Amino acid sequence: MSKYDNPWIAKLAIPGVSGLIAFLSYSSQYLFQYLEPGPLTRKQTYIFNTLVACIWISYGRTCLTDPGHVPEYWSRARLEDDNEHDQHQRSRYCRKCDAPKPPRSHHCKVCKRCIPKMDHHCPWTSNCVSHFTIPHFMRFLFYATAAMSQLEYFIYLRAAEIWALRDMPAIHGPGLWVLIHFFMLIVANSLTLFLVGIMLFRGIYMIATNVTTIEGWEIERHEQLLRRARALGGYLDGPDGIRVKIERHEYPYDIGIWQNMRDNMGTANILSWFWPFARGVRTDGMIFETNGFEEPGQGWPPPDPDRMPRIARSMDAEDAFTYRNGASMADEVDAFKQRQQADLARRRPFRHRFDAETDEPLHDDFLDSDEDASGEEGWADRDGNRLQDYGVEEDVEFYDDVPLAELMKRRRAPQADDG
Repeated sequence: MSKYDNPWIAKLAIPGVSGLIAFLSYSSQYLFQYLEPGPLTRKQTYIFNTLVACIWISYGRTCLTDPGHVPEYWSRARLEDDNEHDQHQRSRYCRKCDAPKPPRSHHCKVCKRCIPKMDHHCPWTSNCVSHFTIPHFMRFLFYATAAMSQLEYFIYLRAAEIWALRDMPAIHGPGLWVLIHFFMLIVANSLTLFLVGIMLFRGIYMIATNVTTIEGWEIERHEQLLRRARALGGYLDGPDGIRVKIERHEYPYDIGIWQNMRDNMGTANILSWFWPFARGVRTDGMIFETNGFEEPGQGWPPPDPDRMPRIARSMDAEDAFTYRNGASMADEVDAFKQRQQADLARRRPFRHRFDAETDEPLHDDFLDSDEDASGEEGWADRDGNRLQDYGVEEDVEFYDDVPLAELMKRRRAPQADDG
């Protein structure tokens, strides 16, 4: 069971995190009264509790801020644009929302809608880290790391005092329950500081390069496809037996460190990046500046033969009930079954397809991360994460091209208007 499917995590996440913050922040100050060198000084108390207050504010805003949705006006404008113009850029479509999908958005299986610039659904905030919530999330990580680092220093001073008295009679040291409380504080703070610190520095790197966690997965997927294509002559199998040339695509949203930080934090005012009450992001998250390294019209993620839909064959009204080239119904059924079997074979793990096509040994660089996956939908990155591990609705996210039924509906719409 995924952590996103466990109802207990959803119910206990916020109370659990709140309880941990309270334990580390307030029980520690009470405990220090019974440990040398004594309680915190007035200055230490003021600084530490100010950091704790910033944690509460940032965490609350991370949990309560709406992660966003795709506005109706954008979906309507996109449909009209697709109907009126020949689109060279690959269109993305959400089968759950039954609507076009903006760049960098993904359908969250918990929030039950497409989230603008979704990074991941955080189980510890019961909310998506997205275009609108990432500034609050980063402030929460920053203040949590700062406060726990200061607390770790306070703990170190008192641990040094206890160690200095290790040869003295027990009557000269703290009591048993004080030592148990102190031990629990050391373990909880050190472990949490380590984990949150990693998340903070990873988050800083991600917003400095303007790459979301899901896009990092897509970048790794693209690198894997490039390695596979090199092993098979530069091409991979697509639907209906077509061969797709795999070429390197540059990530388009890295526009420079300053611009990346500015766009992710929602403002160019550096002081506002650290202000817990700062206004949220003011853009709608539908359009993003690109670096221009790619050809016009190329979208992200890059083409993936295993995510491509079947070829949409045009059909005129007069041949709707006829068979092509004099073929019988049985011939058409057999041809359909053959294409279906070819698609099923194409979606097997790459190792199985490689073994079927070549007699050469498969190098470890070309292996799937999850050899037990039922197909390419189960592909995992080097850390063993699938799309569903970020809270994404994997069964619709992997195949996000415009479905044939929607294409036919769009094609009929202009004809109906002309009539």
